[in-house]
Amino acid sequence: MNLRNELERAGAERLLWPEGARIVAAVSGGPDSMAMLHMLAALAREGKLTVIAAHVNHGFRMKESAHEMETVKAYAEKLGVPCETIVLDMPSYIVETRLNGQAASRERRYAFLHEIAERYGASRIALAHHADDQAETVLMRLLRGTGLTGLAGMLSKRREKNVELIRPMLRMKKSDILRYCEEHHVPFCIDSSNKERYYFRNIIRLDILPYLSQYNPQLSQSLQRLAEVAGAEDDWMEKQTEALFAQHVTLSPDECAVSCIDFSALHVALQRRLIKLILSYLSTETEKIAFEQIETMRLAASDYAPGTWRMDAGAGIRCLREYDAMRWLRLHTLEGSRDYEYEVARDQGSLTAEPSGWTFHFVQTAPGLSCKPASRYEACFDASELTYPLIVRNRRPGDRIQVLGLNGSKKVQDMFVDEKIAPSERERYPLLFDASGRLLWIPGIRRSNHALTEARSQDVLFIRAHNE
Repeated sequence: MNLRNELERAGAERLLWPEGARIVAAVSGGPDSMAMLHMLAALAREGKLTVIAAHVNHGFRMKESAHEMETVKAYAEKLGVPCETIVLDMPSYIVETRLNGQAASRERRYAFLHEIAERYGASRIALAHHADDQAETVLMRLLRGTGLTGLAGMLSKRREKNVELIRPMLRMKKSDILRYCEEHHVPFCIDSSNKERYYFRNIIRLDILPYLSQYNPQLSQSLQRLAEVAGAEDDWMEKQTEALFAQHVTLSPDECAVSCIDFSALHVALQRRLIKLILSYLSTETEKIAFEQIETMRLAASDYAPGTWRMDAGAGIRCLREYDAMRWLRLHTLEGSRDYEYEVARDQGSLTAEPSGWTFHFVQTAPGLSCKPASRYEACFDASELTYPLIVRNRRPGDRIQVLGLNGSKKVQDMFVDEKIAPSERERYPLLFDASGRLLWIPGIRRSNHALTEARSQDVLFIRAHNE
């Protein structure tokens, strides 16, 4: 099949561009991008789309790079295609920033492509990666270690900022592209750096692929098909994971939480993906979180794991297991955890202890009126036996309570453990004291044996507490 027809068919099958789209073509001057420019220009002449050529001279190979830029400009002019170029001094930029050369060049190159797309109102940026590039990418990721997403290789389209990055040539072989250039008299340049074994990709292309192809002459095609299959299955699993995320994950701006029971019921593959999606929700810097860390978090939700557990997952995220809940929090939300203390005057009606999220309501009941708490979130005290002001504060080391119905006292920490109060909540949980330092009540848990009311009590304080 004619490659131009194949490119047009790929565009239609994969919905790479709509009719009349405005596309920026990234043109390096090599045979792949020059062939792509020729094909897109032909479609533009038929009124099917608009194309703008964009070329970046990175400043690495002075004479060679200058020649490439002139070749691109001249051919774009011959095709009647607008051409935008830029000359960068990447060697100096890399020295100044100490960034990885390839990563820095890619960053600056894509920034220019996005700039041109915005200037021309283009919705697509076309990249000339082909099937052989895809095979190299898959093999490179396989050797470094990857999962299904990595095996999918380069995607035929991917949204970045406000445009779609499209690769309409991903199914075309390099040999066919070279033949196309010859048949249509498309000029191109050969990048001498493609022969340098300094780059891992070049080693893959020049040494590893040819060696392995002795055992499978169709290796490149096999790797490209693997990317196709893995890409489709990865996309399907990602959609399943997104649905599970919406169904099971409780969200706040700085936290994600999921029930251990719900999580453990998922297939192991979806458990791993759900953790990765949660991490991505909380941070954009999760690439270096290793498989082993994902696995540790996954196993922490199992029935056999401790009821309370925590680890720093990386990327500024902490993972916690708190009984039946798995929680992932941005670390800055844990910073600034501090002691708090509020005074409650005798005639005060309510108090909100902000760090805890709890609110207390205080009511002085009429003499002789019966007062019976309806739940552990209510308590009654003989106010004549209390020393004012009352104090609402969080736990401090050594806090103990004289528990009603028990002999002696018990550590507040032990009460929290018995009641399965999540470790992250314990430091904020409010306690009610009187001015003499007696712990009167742990709302929702237990009251003390201090200031008990009797039928003859004339001054009764009724307190209700609730957690927002």
